Parts: sequence; C-alpha cells; structure tokens
Amino acid sequence: MSFALIGRGSALAVTCLLATSALGQDAEPQAIVDAQFATAGNQKGVRASGAKGVCVKGTFTPSTEAPSLTKAPHFAKTVPVTARFSMGGSNAKISDKAKPVTRGFAMRLSDTTGDLVFVIISAPVFSAKTPKQLLDFATVRIPGPDGKPDADKIKAFAAANPETTKQSAWLNARPVPASYAGVDYWGVHAYTLTNAKGDNTVVKLKTVATAGQLGLSDEDLKAKPDSFYADELKERLAKGPASFDLVAILSEAGDPTGDPTAMWPEENRKSVKLGTLAITALEPNATCDANTFDPVVDLPAGIAGPTDDPMFAVRSPAYAVSLSRRAAGQ
Repeated sequence: MSFALIGRGSALAVTCLLATSALGQDAEPQAIVDAQFATAGNQKGVRASGAKGVCVKGTFTPSTEAPSLTKAPHFAKTVPVTARFSMGGSNAKISDKAKPVTRGFAMRLSDTTGDLVFVIISAPVFSAKTPKQLLDFATVRIPGPDGKPDADKIKAFAAANPETTKQSAWLNARPVPASYAGVDYWGVHAYTLTNAKGDNTVVKLKTVATAGQLGLSDEDLKAKPDSFYADELKERLAKGPASFDLVAILSEAGDPTGDPTAMWPEENRKSVKLGTLAITALEPNATCDANTFDPVVDLPAGIAGPTDDPMFAVRSPAYAVSLSRRAAGQ
C-alpha cells in the first residue's frame, strides 16, 4: 500500500497513534525514525533504512507445491515483481564493502487483486525484538560532537541486551557478499499461510540465491570501490536473470513467532519451495521511490502476518513517517 502525499498529515498521525497504542506505548514510530536518521547525520531525502539501493524488476513464478500452503492469488500464476536491493541503515553514502550491515531485498508481487509485499534481509534475525529496544539500539549509535558514537554506551547496551548482538554476529561470521544476487535473504517475521481447504501453516520465508553464496575475501575487498553493487548487478543482468527460490520454512513446536531476534534452526527442518523469483532488469530509482514497500497492509487472503510480533506491527507507521520525511526532502 502506498501512502498518498496529499493530506497525509492527519492520516499519519492517526496511524502512528493506533500503532503505538496497540504496542502498549512501547515506543513512538516517529521517535524510532528520528533516531534512525540521526545515526547517519540526518541525510536528506533518503529512507530511514535502506537509504542506498538499486531498483529492479522481474517476475515470480509459483511452484506446483505453493497452492498446498496458500490460496493467495500471487501464488497461482506468474506475476510481475518490482523489487529493491539495499544496504541497511539511513546512510546513503555507506560503502558496499561494509561487513556488519544487512543487505535488504524488498519485493512487490503485483496481481489484479492487489499487491503482496515482502521485506527480507541477509540475516535470519533482526537487531531488536521490540520497538523500544530498536529505539534504544539506534539512540546509542547517534554520533556525538566528535562525529562518532560513544563506544562505551554501545558496549553497555549490548551487554544489557544480548539478543541485539545476534545479527551482527551472524554477519561478521560470513564474508561480505560479492553481489546482491549472491546471498540468501530471510524474512525475520513469522507468517501464517492458509490454503483453499482452510489449513493453516506457520512459516518463515527465505530466498535462496541460485548463484550460490558469493563472498569476497579481504584481498577482494581491497580492490573494490565503495560502490560496486549497482554496476555488478547491471553486468550480471545483461547476461541473464538473477534468480532466487522463495522457500517457506515450516514451523515446529516451540518456535517463537513474536520475537524476530530468535532464530529458527533450519537443519533437518522441512521447507517447501513456493516459487522462483527472476530479476531481469534495473528499473529507475523513481519506480521504487514513489511509495513504500510495506509488508503489513492489505495482505491477501491466504497469508497473514504475526499478531504477537510488535516489530511487525510498527513497520507501517514507521515506514509512513519515513516516506513523509523523504517526500518533503527532509
């Protein structure tokens, strides 16, 4: 769902109020977004997260197994896809070589009945389990007068909130991806899929890169410029589509559904291929910048987001705040 630029102020205020109330006044979306922007020096006209990115297009072709899990129309036939790869954070000047930073993959599957949006990242866990924790996570990283965040404050926060270190630990244990198309991406939120018979299955989503895990060594990194992903992707797509399998990882007894910092172990776990994403060409940035990739609103029958995950619920109002700020050039 896009947020209209005209008359957004009142609607946005209501949206933020409702979301904050639903979350038990844990943290206001406006405060979270303001803190995210502040961590990178309040750059103008960019996203609060995923400020640096590449817009692309392609198709999604469902597998024959997909209807056994979901009746959503987007899994019944091939549909067009608009997507965006990105670097995490609000710094539009971040180096593509940065290691403890997630790469993002936001996608919009379009059908005549409406859009289906997924937002996934290159780690199986998120950096915070509640909006308040995310606010605090960002706040301790806001640079001081010397232009640097307080390392002691970050260390103390990590010690008091160990779950917030899981994502960086995952990323630091792996090489920097050589391509947006050479890394797997995970959905950190649990979805409930419903088929035509009314059977429900709780899953987490993952895209598996057909190209495999393409990592860069330290020597490789030295030879790379700070911005190489866009050119690499352009060259790759000139030779053919970059593809990913969209996989549903099935839940097991005891799996948490309300904590995106909790990992579901994938070893010996059943999964179902839902289909194949084929990224075929670059798109003008304006195509992706026109609205948000909001995974919460207007989900079609056959797929539902978690009801016990406050980080999922806060996405819509936070995205709306970010879009409003970006549209105003702030």
